[in-house]
Amino acid sequence: MRKKLLGVTLAVMTLALAACGSKDNTTQKENEQKVTTRVAVDSENNKVEIPAEPKRIVDLSGSSDILSVLGFDVVGTCNSDGYDYTKLPSYLEDSLKDAKILGYSMSDTVDVEAIIGLNPDLIIISKVQAAAKDQLAKIAPTLVVNLEQVDFKKDFNAVAKIMDKENEAKQWLENYDKTASEVSALMKEKLGENATYLSFLASAGSNFVFTNAALGNILYDDLGLARPAKLPEQNDMTLPVVTNEGLAKIDADYMFVVATDEDKANLEKDAVYQNLRAVKDNNVIMLTASPYFNQGYSPVGRLVFLEELKSFTEELSK
Repeated sequence: MRKKLLGVTLAVMTLALAACGSKDNTTQKENEQKVTTRVAVDSENNKVEIPAEPKRIVDLSGSSDILSVLGFDVVGTCNSDGYDYTKLPSYLEDSLKDAKILGYSMSDTVDVEAIIGLNPDLIIISKVQAAAKDQLAKIAPTLVVNLEQVDFKKDFNAVAKIMDKENEAKQWLENYDKTASEVSALMKEKLGENATYLSFLASAGSNFVFTNAALGNILYDDLGLARPAKLPEQNDMTLPVVTNEGLAKIDADYMFVVATDEDKANLEKDAVYQNLRAVKDNNVIMLTASPYFNQGYSPVGRLVFLEELKSFTEELSK
């Protein structure tokens, strides 16, 4: 009888312990579930529950380079080359080499089937693709991220805040500023403390001046180099446009000209362009439209350009 009672007691205790263990496991799983997601607030002030550490991001917004810098894996991207939407620009071939190209970030076309095939756990779009938001949200949590494309640090920090990576952004930007300071000192030493600079895109007979954006933002804001006295103003992401005669009025000491081979040839045949002071002094760096038109809008591209400026400075100082 005692043996039977002991057996019953042990059985009851075992069941009780199992129940407790099961309850503990359930609680642990619930706690794990709670910490694997978080609520993000996107550029449109939408509150979206997303993975705390997303592993398969599809980005259509043009933020892929920022996301890669912040340590995220991008499996689908629209950060394609501005002149060939089927390939990555050269400065992103390493950081986004494993991402499938889904188009161009300024296009409202969305390849839903390709996105589904990538099995994303997070989708990022801009207002350009807003019409597809509800459809994409059925595939994975979807955030809207809008880049202003003027102040790159503002855009960089905005994405970092949404993705809860502000410390990583701070560290990257500090390293970037350190490199910029070194390049600035080199350029001022080799080319003159007060030398003025102009950068523009030559396209189909017009010249789109990088005043506050892209390469201009690098030269004037990141490097602290001097602006020409008659540099046109830029109030938004739209680049000011000037004629070749307008370039003559700006009259910079040094120029960075972004152009296709055809546009370069047309410039070099133009008498007004040939009489620009910087051209006559051989103080011009010609840059191919692909990738340099887009390069100044990318944090990765900007860092690459800073490194390239070291060799450009040596070339201009000869």
